[in-house]
Amino acid sequence: MTSPPCTILPMTTMRFANNSEIAEWNSRILNNPDLGNMLQGAEFAEQKQTDGWMPRYVVADELAITVLERTVFGLGKLWYVPKGPGVTSPATLGAKLDDLHTFARNNGVFAVKIEPEITKSSESMAAIKKLGLVPVAPIQPNFSTITVDISPDLDTVLSHLNQKGRHAIRRAERDGVTVQRVEASEENCQTFYNLLTETAAGSFSIRPYAYTKAFWQRYVEAGLGQLFFAYVEGNVVAAAFAIVYGTKSTYKDGASVRERTAYGASHLLQWHVMTWAKEKGSLIHDLCGAPPSDQINNPDHKHYGIGRFKTSFNKEVTDYVGAFDLVVRPAQYKVWRKIGERLTVRLYWQRHHESWY
Repeated sequence: MTSPPCTILPMTTMRFANNSEIAEWNSRILNNPDLGNMLQGAEFAEQKQTDGWMPRYVVADELAITVLERTVFGLGKLWYVPKGPGVTSPATLGAKLDDLHTFARNNGVFAVKIEPEITKSSESMAAIKKLGLVPVAPIQPNFSTITVDISPDLDTVLSHLNQKGRHAIRRAERDGVTVQRVEASEENCQTFYNLLTETAAGSFSIRPYAYTKAFWQRYVEAGLGQLFFAYVEGNVVAAAFAIVYGTKSTYKDGASVRERTAYGASHLLQWHVMTWAKEKGSLIHDLCGAPPSDQINNPDHKHYGIGRFKTSFNKEVTDYVGAFDLVVRPAQYKVWRKIGERLTVRLYWQRHHESWY
């Protein structure tokens, strides 16, 4: 009786991290060429695990990659790399794709969705096109965004803001708007979420309260996040939640009352966020999402108002290359693209009233 033939899997230098490496995962992510991204961090992976994703911590030589894994019935596993891998050029991305393809295939994956924060240009887009990736809709909102350099002293940072932003901050201070850093207590989280629900109505979707509260409290407990309220005559008129991860900070969530009670309240709130972020070591503050640079002045864009607010801090929009799928198993991926993804996302929304991603 002859033995069945052995299946020889292609070799790759990629591997899953061991326990000691996972224990210091944030340090590894912050050592990536992009200096780390909060959505590649350990806290975000842990948060997404509560939402049905399985964190996979991958080591590729000196590069750390946080992968979120979900099994799709009949197709296999989908891997999602939020705002990663942490490379800074198409060349360094391309150098990892063969290994990523092999490693993913060896682990039953049919596609890998990536969102590298590589700055968009005609050259970078042409280079990425040669890599054979499939362009797809981004999952995260800041594929185009506005950042503020907060590395100088605060007086210099303020002087470099757009004139409209400086005026709004000073006007709010004169009119008695106050801003406080507040605890992520049940009461404060509920107050913020109610305001966020009001702000989002008809404009964008938000996660359920339990998920959102857990997210805020997770980052606060890790020493990375802070909740802020802006007040007028003792009433909360605007709120923000911000995160500092390494030398980068992110304006993760923001909301304000629909009826303006004091001009510049949200601007003053954002200034306090940047002040806190600088205290925590941030050098670059990400306002987390804006219309693309070629749409920033388009009044018909659904996020035109958001863009107007954020360009009052910096008129320059940063565009990234976007999101792509690395096709691992073409037959399964064809089904996924044709019907699987739409059906999965729709059914999940009907059942849970939130995004599958």
